[in-house]
Amino acid sequence: MSLSIGIVGLPNVGKSTLFNALTKNDALAANYPFATIDPNVGVVGVPDDRLGRLAEMFGSAKIIPATMEFVDIAGIVKGASEGQGLGNKFLANIRETNAICQVIRAFEDADVTHVDGDIAPSRDIETINTELILADLQTIERALPRLEKETRTRKDKEKLAVLDAVNAAAKLLDEGTTLFTGAEAAGVDLALLRDLHLLTAKPFLYVFNLDEEELGDEALRARLSSLVAPAEAIFLDAKIEAELIELPDDEALELLQGMGQDEPGLSQLVRVGFDTLGLRTYLTAGPKESRAWTIRKGATAPEAAGVIHTDFQRGFIKAEIVSYDDLMTAGSMPDARSAGKVRMEGKDYIMQDGDVVEFRTGLTSDGKK
Repeated sequence: MSLSIGIVGLPNVGKSTLFNALTKNDALAANYPFATIDPNVGVVGVPDDRLGRLAEMFGSAKIIPATMEFVDIAGIVKGASEGQGLGNKFLANIRETNAICQVIRAFEDADVTHVDGDIAPSRDIETINTELILADLQTIERALPRLEKETRTRKDKEKLAVLDAVNAAAKLLDEGTTLFTGAEAAGVDLALLRDLHLLTAKPFLYVFNLDEEELGDEALRARLSSLVAPAEAIFLDAKIEAELIELPDDEALELLQGMGQDEPGLSQLVRVGFDTLGLRTYLTAGPKESRAWTIRKGATAPEAAGVIHTDFQRGFIKAEIVSYDDLMTAGSMPDARSAGKVRMEGKDYIMQDGDVVEFRTGLTSDGKK
């Protein structure tokens, strides 16, 4: 399952520094706009402490985490929706991602210029959202004549529902509200708009790039969070995050604890991003590997089996499942079975995050039933 989050923001807010830290990559981070002309793509492992404990319990030779994809997209500027600053190309890159992560500058640094001259997170958020909204309005403007013609010639209830949803979305966007923020309250069914690939209908999350001394300022964090609700907000210092990945684990932890933190901001970002995309993990373990598999929230047991191999879904019979917590409490699979914590689930079972699973299928070694 390949889903991606586009990292967007104004120039010089720390996007590429953040991306480099996320992926331990060397994407160009320069003190001028458009240092990133083509999107950089990186696949990042999702932090999961459960895998290490499973590997120890089962004597696994390898640990394979779930992954997600981040795309570093060049800086957006005012007028991007009209093609300013190579805007059309950048907006097209955003359109190809499944969610949007806005990086907002809140740090002061006289050596790193701000395109608008001063630091104002609320203005920067408004600038980016305005460009995305304008791009969506252009998409709707192009689509409306076709939709109106289709509903005139064919009184199709589904087409009429789509047209109503598009008009409602246009009204919301005209008011300056992103669809992610306002669709639910306005009764706009985003599923009906899926074919338009609207930018502001994507899930949003925000990263505030702070100065180190601001990371512990709870009042500041609360104020910044209120600017982006209901989206999730992550607070970090991108330069510190870049330093942390170069340190041994014990030294990195000591540095984090010195700043009053228990884990890197990057770990929070990856986990929040994973959840924002509506993803969950189930786990498998054995001598060969302990592994986290990615599924959508609400996936059934056969659908989860199909992530390993499509034949597993086709030949699914049942799944032997124990929750991770119950397994750890028991201490081993035999003890978990003795305690009645291991159960057999059928085709209607909805997978839960952290299920430890072994699938039973009716397939032979050559994949035939």
